[in-house]
Amino acid sequence: MMNLDVSRDVSAPADIVWTIMTDLENSVDTISAIQSVEILSEPQAFAVGTKWRETRTMFGKRATEEMWVTEVDPGTSYMVAAESHGARYTTIMKVIATGEDSSRISMNFGAEPTGTMAKVMGATIGKLFESATRKAIAHDLDDIAAAAEARS
Repeated sequence: MMNLDVSRDVSAPADIVWTIMTDLENSVDTISAIQSVEILSEPQAFAVGTKWRETRTMFGKRATEEMWVTEVDPGTSYMVAAESHGARYTTIMKVIATGEDSSRISMNFGAEPTGTMAKVMGATIGKLFESATRKAIAHDLDDIAAAAEARS
């Protein structure tokens, strides 16, 4: 199992960061690794059960995954799940105010193999992907922070 935590400070209020973090329709313009997002659920508001298909560049290749929101603490955090290639993935996004015009965003990414092949691959080459995954998460957080700082 892989479990990574990455966070960064943002020079923008937490409410602005939250708005950007949960704006699926404009995530293509915010996060440079994302090529397209197709919202699959109704209503279109960001809530438990919101589901979408996202295409992004991962490890130099295009990958499309379906994801859905499993938990939301409005204005503070949410959890997203996905299942693909014999693994279950979870992402927890959080924002906390650190001052009137500053906040901290964090992402916890977990990957748990569910199939035999994924377990073998995870045990043999999983550590190789850990550094690249950490960098990709940090880049997503940098993109969110830049958008929030530009808006505040």
